[in-house]
Amino acid sequence: MLKKILIGIILNGAALYGVIYFMPQDLTYTGGLKFFVLGGLVMGILNSIVKPILKLLTFPLQIITLGLSLIILNGIIFWIFKVIIDTIVVKGVTFEVRGLATYLVAGLAFGLINWVEHLIISNK
Repeated sequence: MLKKILIGIILNGAALYGVIYFMPQDLTYTGGLKFFVLGGLVMGILNSIVKPILKLLTFPLQIITLGLSLIILNGIIFWIFKVIIDTIVVKGVTFEVRGLATYLVAGLAFGLINWVEHLIISNK
């Protein structure tokens, strides 16, 4: 169980690094490894607790939009992530997002990177 949690934190932290790597002009952070560990933990909690609840609440919208509303849902999760990182006071850890559209693009990129990571891990 602990091993699965640690792997989840590492994968979410790596996905977060990938998003920031591909969008350096729109996403900035401080804190180095501490940011990615904290970010991996927070994203893991959001994706395992908050996201399923939001998916259930927006199920009719998902049917109407043929699943495209999940992009908006990922953007909302990324926005919640930023709010939590700003709320948790950890010395030297900050996160900035420039623009509303960045939340949607970052949420989509995070979801895609995380999906690929889980495909690779589950095929071993």
